[in-house]
Amino acid sequence: MSADPLHRAGTPQRGKTSRPPDGAAASEIEVRRSARRRRTVSAYREGGRTVVLIPARMSEAEERRWVTVMLDKLAAQETRRAPGDTELAERAERLSAQFFDGRARPASVRWVANQNTRWGSCTPAEGSIRLSHRLQGMPEYVVDYVLLHELAHLLVPGHGPDFWRLLEAYPRTERARGYLEGVAAAARLPHPPGTRGE
Repeated sequence: MSADPLHRAGTPQRGKTSRPPDGAAASEIEVRRSARRRRTVSAYREGGRTVVLIPARMSEAEERRWVTVMLDKLAAQETRRAPGDTELAERAERLSAQFFDGRARPASVRWVANQNTRWGSCTPAEGSIRLSHRLQGMPEYVVDYVLLHELAHLLVPGHGPDFWRLLEAYPRTERARGYLEGVAAAARLPHPPGTRGE
């Protein structure tokens, strides 16, 4: 299964963007048909959607079947790759020990699927930290930065100088912030003319 969004066999014909079948994880599906693609089907995530590459000659019934198959394969890969809540809590504990002398002690740390405008959040009064599922699959140093950011809120609620001084201990803060800014900027980029049947 190709995961390279730059790999294209010829100029793909774009299918309509549709809602995923029941139980699918992505919010949108874009089917791209290619006359050069003969038998292979591949899929990858691009921002908040799933792109499925199929042969142009494929029927609509085959397309629906293959979209379901590829969504299942991607979900299985992501489940194997993404840590669960227990691993995330252990990771937060290690990061707190390493960078904050263990002073940041969350009561709970978990992945959530309802944060689409922020990477993470913290409720200091409850000691709860939530990370957006959109971080799953991103480089570890980026996830570590977001975890540290939320852990720092357990010690300093706002974003004042004391808060940023805490994060100075993490050597990849600027790199991680740049990565997240790039992801956010790419999500806002308009599609080039002609890519959605315009």
